[in-house]
Amino acid sequence: MTQQHTAGPPATAGVDLAEEFLDRQTPLSRIRNILHRYPAMSPALVLLVAVVVFGLLNDRFLRVENLSLITQQVAVVGTLAVAQTVIILTAGIDLSVGAVMVLASMVMAQLAVNNGVPALLALVGGLFIGLAAGALNGFLVTKLRLPPFIVTLGTLNIFVALTLLYSNGATVRGTAMPGLLTWTGGTFPIGGVRISIGVVLMLLLYIVVAFILGKTAWGRHVYAVGDDKEAARLAGIPVSRVLMSVYLVAGAVLAIGAWIQIGRTNAASPNAGLDLNLDSITAVVIGGTSLFGGRGSIWGSLLGALIVGVFRNGLALAGLDVLYQTLAVGILIVLAVSIDQWIRKVKS
Repeated sequence: MTQQHTAGPPATAGVDLAEEFLDRQTPLSRIRNILHRYPAMSPALVLLVAVVVFGLLNDRFLRVENLSLITQQVAVVGTLAVAQTVIILTAGIDLSVGAVMVLASMVMAQLAVNNGVPALLALVGGLFIGLAAGALNGFLVTKLRLPPFIVTLGTLNIFVALTLLYSNGATVRGTAMPGLLTWTGGTFPIGGVRISIGVVLMLLLYIVVAFILGKTAWGRHVYAVGDDKEAARLAGIPVSRVLMSVYLVAGAVLAIGAWIQIGRTNAASPNAGLDLNLDSITAVVIGGTSLFGGRGSIWGSLLGALIVGVFRNGLALAGLDVLYQTLAVGILIVLAVSIDQWIRKVKS
């Protein structure tokens, strides 16, 4: 009696079933994939929730004059966040952005007021300072191959000292400056909300940088270098040149930030804005740009800057001490970095 053998399932059936099981996504994994694909989505949701909550807690929050104040307060931090974003996209960080901005603002003001330099040339002098500071940071990172964190921690102290030495610790009032230097502080109404020229300049910066990052070869190189420097080098991308250009671009943006800062405060003070280093990093991280480089959106940084401004303003209207405002921003940073780590685990 012959033994009959039944045909088993095709050999590929087990593989197909395994792949189907592995590809089956949970709702949580789908959310993670969406956030990975659209980095600006999570900060947009956080901003929306924050506006609704603070609006319910205090009816003054949604008043036109308060919204105008928030936009004007965000102008400087948002500009610094542009510079910080392009650096963090390359897996770097710049702790000196606030100090460079203050140094550039003091040079602009001192040249125009104490040295009789025409206002336009004073602005060019501030731009030169921003580019020189960016070149110094870029040189130390690319040529000496020092970690960006250590480099900018050192240059932070250098730029602060240079600012105090150059200005003798004295503030230059806006009333003594030419109108061009304080021009960015002027405002105009849009639908009842007063928008400053500094805010318009900030938004123009975002539009230009967003286009460059998204539509040019240089922008693709920035993302590639941040994602994997060695792979970018093997692909023929001049990594050192890209990094140097990133720090130069950041320096130019910081000079524009100095101009906006002068208009915002109607003065140039050697002690103003030094705490903006943390706020700029906070805005970028909350905005969905990964501290590990290679992923993020410039528009997310704008949303992050708005979140910082909304939280500080909303908590102030709630009557909380400034220490609690700082505590809230610190918690936001930890949450943002934790979410970033979770998103980075998405299956490519």
